[in-house]
Amino acid sequence: MRGAQASLELIHRASRSALVLSCIALSGMLAGCAAGGFSLKQAEVDPTILTGAVPPSTDPVEAPQLSDQATIRNAVSAADVESVGFAPLAWANAETGSRGTISRLVERRQDGRLCRSFTTSRESFDGVSLYSGKACMVATGAWRMEKFGAL
Repeated sequence: MRGAQASLELIHRASRSALVLSCIALSGMLAGCAAGGFSLKQAEVDPTILTGAVPPSTDPVEAPQLSDQATIRNAVSAADVESVGFAPLAWANAETGSRGTISRLVERRQDGRLCRSFTTSRESFDGVSLYSGKACMVATGAWRMEKFGAL
């Protein structure tokens, strides 16, 4: 039993010595790195690296909102204004997950074109917003959103 304890003590001392020596060696390496160190004064410009700037978007409307505008335009153009009257008209865009209600749908002739002005809500993952808009017929069966902005 005593021989086993002696060998365990010897192993323990040897591993402790190895740990101390490892720490000393590591400290020496780190000190060497810190002494020579890296200085920004020594850094040079690398002329081979070229970067470019991406110009800002001229149209602040994002793709999901454009998709929602198209869905709203289609709902406004397909509505039977006489039968809808002042009742709210629901719309939903499966592509973006947005939905809302069109209200105050009014049809008028403007500059020889048929136009429909409206107010709509837009519920999406980023919140609820209110918009006003106007869609006009530009050709037989073809409608274009003339105005669409937040209230």
